[in-house]
Amino acid sequence: MRKILLAAFASLFVMGQCASATDDAVKKIANAVDARYNSLKSFKADFVETYSGNGVSRNESGTLALKRPGKMRWDYTQPAKLFISDGKTAVFYNPAEHQARKTSVKNLDDFRSPLRYLLGKTKLEKEFDHLSIADAPSPKAAGNVVLSGVPKSMADRVNRVLLEINAQSQIQSITIEEADGAVTEFSFSHIVENVPLADSDFKFTPPPGVEMVETNELGGD
Repeated sequence: MRKILLAAFASLFVMGQCASATDDAVKKIANAVDARYNSLKSFKADFVETYSGNGVSRNESGTLALKRPGKMRWDYTQPAKLFISDGKTAVFYNPAEHQARKTSVKNLDDFRSPLRYLLGKTKLEKEFDHLSIADAPSPKAAGNVVLSGVPKSMADRVNRVLLEINAQSQIQSITIEEADGAVTEFSFSHIVENVPLADSDFKFTPPPGVEMVETNELGGD
């Protein structure tokens, strides 16, 4: 019996040591990501956005630009549309609709919206519960690691978010797994940091004949 108890205590000790090492690794990765993005003034990348759920599949692409504080611009090329914010107001414009929808950023309920805070205010351990290294899926690129967590601001809607992070502490993809089974993924490539961006790039001027509509739900799918 004594040997069994000693073996059990040894096993618990090893498990505790492994958990501690894993926690330290997560903290190190999260802190490195925070340090990288909090030092940036601007960011630009190509993106691919994929969605599957409710019997619908969608694949879109374009260019993302971010600028401190809180500015973002999603230029979709496939299909053409624009999602833009100057930090206070957000606008979604689809040329096919001849209409632009406008709302306060306080009203936004959109997975693209939290990225406007990526520069200067990143604190992964505060933004996510249960932050850990994901067992699955495997990273898409060798040398990358995938962190899993539940966003505190969307815990009622999202089961988990996966962040694939490269050796330079850059986020190369964000996958959102919703409670209803829908999955949205943003993949980033050709990342350029601290690129010159004018404030005017984040202001929307409607083209002639385009109606501006105030709304509480911006939409944009």
